[in-house]
Amino acid sequence: MRQIYLIPNIITAFGLSCGLFVVFKVNLSMPGAGAYELLYSSALLLLLAAFADLLDGAVARIIRAESEFGVMFDSLADTISFGVAPSVLFLKSLNLEHASGLSFFAVVGAMLYTICGVLRLVRFNVRVQEVKKDKIAMLAHKKSFTGLPIPAAAAGAVSVNLFINSIFFKEWFAEMPHVAKTIVLTCVMIVIGYLMICKWKFPSLKTLHVRVPSFHLILFTVLLAIFILYGIFYYLPIVLMIGSVGYILTGCVLTIIRLIAGKKSKTLVDFEPESDDKE
Repeated sequence: MRQIYLIPNIITAFGLSCGLFVVFKVNLSMPGAGAYELLYSSALLLLLAAFADLLDGAVARIIRAESEFGVMFDSLADTISFGVAPSVLFLKSLNLEHASGLSFFAVVGAMLYTICGVLRLVRFNVRVQEVKKDKIAMLAHKKSFTGLPIPAAAAGAVSVNLFINSIFFKEWFAEMPHVAKTIVLTCVMIVIGYLMICKWKFPSLKTLHVRVPSFHLILFTVLLAIFILYGIFYYLPIVLMIGSVGYILTGCVLTIIRLIAGKKSKTLVDFEPESDDKE
């Protein structure tokens, strides 16, 4: 049996616990009752799960504790936290009548999102195994993601739902009718699901390198942390939606620019959609 490293897997288990807690908590709530409070607390837990997902891989690489067990455990944890939990949360936030056309449409949207999330994780793991021994291919693989990463997809799905149910939306726009809300949110789930399995490229923050003096970097980090924490405490629906939807739109825009530029152009070559022969 291969060695199983403790610290990265403890972090992964913490993220999985956050996702499971969302699922169990949502199932104990009445459908449509306290939708905003439920979405708000669940969004915070999923943010913790996303942070754990980012941290476990970083810790594993730093202490050289990467293992096949950890990779599989991380994927299964992501399936629950970012594939299942957002769909369950989406359905529970809507007060739908059973056996109605609207409820069927919402269930289809939730199922498509979850299935696409699972397929996204499987494709990612298979691709990692293919390029593992090729340093050039691995470097290219790390520059961008093929398909929307599932944590970003979960953030996008939950943030739109949270914003529509927030007081900010009701102050700026007229309160959305229940039927329209269900249709809009279901379409969002379907579109985000498609983006996870498409061949479009999305930027990886792991390859973001900014050369600035250390003092300026520390100052910038502190200021950024203050703004983010202030936004999370007081304007979570707005901050989460701007961050998640902004990332999704950035990847889409960069890929569209690359498609317009054509394969012969060197513009945004890292965002060239993968061809079918790489599957």
